[in-house]
Amino acid sequence: MTLNLMRLWMSVTSSRGISSASAAITKIHRRRFLRQYPTALINPDGSSIEIRYHEPRAIIKMPLDLSKLSEAEVKVILERRKPRTKVVIEEEDKDSFTPNKYINLLQKKKKK
Repeated sequence: MTLNLMRLWMSVTSSRGISSASAAITKIHRRRFLRQYPTALINPDGSSIEIRYHEPRAIIKMPLDLSKLSEAEVKVILERRKPRTKVVIEEEDKDSFTPNKYINLLQKKKKK
């Protein structure tokens, strides 16, 4: 009976209790692993988490699911996606500058 208790105690203390919950909060248990970079993953609702990614990126944005949004929100998002139009500046055809108006400013005053 002591031998069975000893085996039971060894099995309880030696197991790490690995589950899907513990894998998310622990570090990678390797001495060597491929280079991975800390990256912010932005969800469609605006929340973000820090992940390791194989490419050096600062941010990864998850795509929006337009079927879950209201019509007004979809319209606003689609308007933002349109490319901006270039503003064309047209010069005036007629030059309205007349230098005769400013001649009095250029002339020196006579001394008394």
